[in-house]
Amino acid sequence: MNYFNQLKNILLNIEVTDGKRRTMPLDKAISKITGLIASLDRRTNKIIFIGNGGSASIASHISTDFLKNADVPAIAFNDASLLTCLSNDLGYEHVFEKPVEMLSSAGDILFAISSSGASTNILKAASRAMNNKCLAVTMSGFKPNNPLRGIGDINFYVPSHSYGYVEIAHLVVCHCIVDRVVEKKGRNG
Repeated sequence: MNYFNQLKNILLNIEVTDGKRRTMPLDKAISKITGLIASLDRRTNKIIFIGNGGSASIASHISTDFLKNADVPAIAFNDASLLTCLSNDLGYEHVFEKPVEMLSSAGDILFAISSSGASTNILKAASRAMNNKCLAVTMSGFKPNNPLRGIGDINFYVPSHSYGYVEIAHLVVCHCIVDRVVEKKGRNG
């Protein structure tokens, strides 16, 4: 039971900051993202998800949920041939940056997911998304001063050094956003 009590405390203490590092209440941040996603122009805009390892799994899972359940264009950049080609030819630090550069448009929303908040490939892609006038949502954990927290427009930080807790919290926040978008659009998932 201690595991579940610890998880509950971590979920209740997720910190959110805006692009100027000002603290935002969790419910306000989720409402803001929900509204932005629900109002995306399906013809021109999409949600892009990136992550490594377990975070890549979260990216795939949630992009599918947005597409199927919320009827929102969404994609995760984790195709094996894309990843291996770009990492081999450009270096792994550019594996997400190049697709974001080529495939993102102003008004898209990037979810950059990294437990440590220090993965170079995630940092480069998030910066590229901001340069392309995308809204960047970051999800990180481990150290409170990790570099990913300073890049996004909305930054979720999970106060834990455990991959398991951080990844579960990221998935919970993402599912909350999907479910709220589904509710807002009046769809039955």
